[in-house]
Amino acid sequence: MPFLTPTVPQVDPAEFLTRPRQERIRFLATFWAENGFGTQKMVHTIYIVKLLVLYIGGGVALATLTSDVGGPLEVSQWWDQPIIYQKFVLWTLFLELFGIGGTWGPLAAHFKPMTGGIAYWARPNTIRLPPWPGKVPFTAGDNRSVFDVVLYLATLGSFLLAASSGGTTLGGFGVDMVDPALMALSAGLLVLCGLRDKILFLASRGEQYLPILLISALAGEVLTFVDFIVAAKLIIVTIWVGAAVSKMNHHFLNVIPPMVSNAPFVPKALKRAHYRSLPEDLLPSRLAWFMAHVLGTTAELAVPLVLLLSTNWTITLLAVGSMVLFHLFITQTFPLAVPLEWNINFSFITIFLFAGHFAGDGYAVTDFSEGWMLPVFVAALVFFPVLGNLRPDLVSFLPSMRQYAGNWASATWAFAPGAEAKLNQIPGGALNQIDQLVDGMGFDPAAAEMTMQMTLSWRSMHSQGRGLFSVLQNYLGDEYEGYSLREAEFCCNKVIGWNFGDGHLHDDQLIEAIQKRVGFAPGEFVVVWVESQPIHKPTQEYFVMDAALGIVERGSWLVTDCVKEQPWLPNGPVPTDVTWRHPQHHPAHALGAASPTATA
Repeated sequence: MPFLTPTVPQVDPAEFLTRPRQERIRFLATFWAENGFGTQKMVHTIYIVKLLVLYIGGGVALATLTSDVGGPLEVSQWWDQPIIYQKFVLWTLFLELFGIGGTWGPLAAHFKPMTGGIAYWARPNTIRLPPWPGKVPFTAGDNRSVFDVVLYLATLGSFLLAASSGGTTLGGFGVDMVDPALMALSAGLLVLCGLRDKILFLASRGEQYLPILLISALAGEVLTFVDFIVAAKLIIVTIWVGAAVSKMNHHFLNVIPPMVSNAPFVPKALKRAHYRSLPEDLLPSRLAWFMAHVLGTTAELAVPLVLLLSTNWTITLLAVGSMVLFHLFITQTFPLAVPLEWNINFSFITIFLFAGHFAGDGYAVTDFSEGWMLPVFVAALVFFPVLGNLRPDLVSFLPSMRQYAGNWASATWAFAPGAEAKLNQIPGGALNQIDQLVDGMGFDPAAAEMTMQMTLSWRSMHSQGRGLFSVLQNYLGDEYEGYSLREAEFCCNKVIGWNFGDGHLHDDQLIEAIQKRVGFAPGEFVVVWVESQPIHKPTQEYFVMDAALGIVERGSWLVTDCVKEQPWLPNGPVPTDVTWRHPQHHPAHALGAASPTATA
């Protein structure tokens, strides 16, 4: 793959767009299997420089130069200091909430500009999505106010204030820590931000870092130093184990091949080996199964438990190395949400907690100062993962600790000709992705359209994509070829400034907010949305929503029917069980709206 030039499908884009949609999906899915997005390596280099210079270099400088632990290059003096651990978490929180951590840049469909985040969240009148608007006082509405902007900026400032503050020695600790009051301030402001707008809480990765802020706020008064370290170990182990348990499903096997295919430095032969038989059969191979369920699920479950329980130094070091390699592997694949900082931070946390504070030296889970602490901490940490696996409709997949498990709430947006441009009426920091490519980066319109359809092929390689396209075919009927289809995860970035593969950020709540601002006509904007699969059920539940009419259909499909089909559905749509249809508004193409004729 050339450094400056992307690898693109060898086809004339204009001719390509005249082909039937499922044929296009097959062509692009096959291309993806060997080339991923085809992004030029210059783009990956930008991410690597951001990671090394801004995140690691900036974070080390900030943490060490504001703490009495030695200079940035004196690693041996600070790598096991708790204040450095705290400040790296704060620095990560700041970058994530600013919008230059995960879900940044062209790999996350922020083409031009490359930063969403602050360009939306520091601007009044952009869309916000409160998690419980009918239950939490003073959170109703979907319009960002001046108060929301001030609260957001204050939260960012609190992270920087705590990260740049000098350390304080707490009673009985013997080491410097960030002032618990500053950590409490950061935690409180983050919670307030999240109650006003769930986007901000999720974008900060609050489900993982808020517990660290809270135990830091309790340090000295409630928690001894040993309590603090053991609680921090329980937090990261819960994240790992929760992710591993969530990957025990039919979806995860389909995640590995397209992820490896998008890794820029993996040889093509190894990419092909993750599929049964290219180009005829794109289902996962035995190698993909081994990568998913042995090096993935099993390792992510077993190794963290070894880290938590082992009092053997050699075994602990081997386990530390294994988890660091695990996160470095994910980093080098450049997954589409691009959580590079998160993976590097977790690599450091692994070393700090388990090598720097070895269980055999008095930092085991049995070393809490009070016996009640262990069950209370465990119960608090597993509450949302348990609830989210049983009732995914109630909990985002991030607090559910279901990161990259393939079992995602997802959606596909369908626009009648010309309707997509109306999204540009929504206040925000960027145009639609198609317009970013054409107007901002000089793409030919046909080439830009083919680029955006690449994301549809990526979705089709995952189980829920086959269900989404099946429902769209059934619902739109003869009009299926005429609508412009878009991957909702990427479109969501334009509307709210951030997404992490979480369909709860672009469900009916967002569509209603969009409709209030745009006013689509019936049939112009149709959404098929699917919830994650509950851990105890074999189905996923979906709905069809016309932005102008509301939800017009509900139903479900069997996950096993989706995972066994090829991405392009050669046998036709997978079976669906329609449980409800709106008596007046079904289907969309019979509503009398102008019939779409474009082939995009």
